[in-house]
Amino acid sequence: MNSPILQSATRILTPLILLFSIYMLLRGHNEPGGGFIAGLIAAAALILFAMAWGADAAQASLRIAPAGLAAVGALLAGASGVAGAVLGRAPFSGLWLFVSGGDGDKGLPLSTVLLFDIGVYLTVLGSVLVLFFALEDD
Repeated sequence: MNSPILQSATRILTPLILLFSIYMLLRGHNEPGGGFIAGLIAAAALILFAMAWGADAAQASLRIAPAGLAAVGALLAGASGVAGAVLGRAPFSGLWLFVSGGDGDKGLPLSTVLLFDIGVYLTVLGSVLVLFFALEDD
């Protein structure tokens, strides 16, 4: 499709949708959201970009093959499960590390739950894009 209106709107909407997907990812383990829905939202943004500018432009904007994204995501999600088992806990048990800011509070919580959500995010994003680009090629 070669619509100047869609292309102009896509320049504004794609970054906003991707930012919203990051927001949904980061709030997901405390409230509704998480890696799965955030990955679908990000995939929708990139599919919109592909509809406006073409599949080749969308693939070039990724800089990483969608199958590679899915593989890295699956490895991250798996690594989050192994971390608990390595420390003698049940696999996929939540582990937290608090990075202190030095002002006496607990600090910024980093967890294996977030690592799992990021893994799911990348896996869903990569998988949906692999399917979309395969259908686009046909």
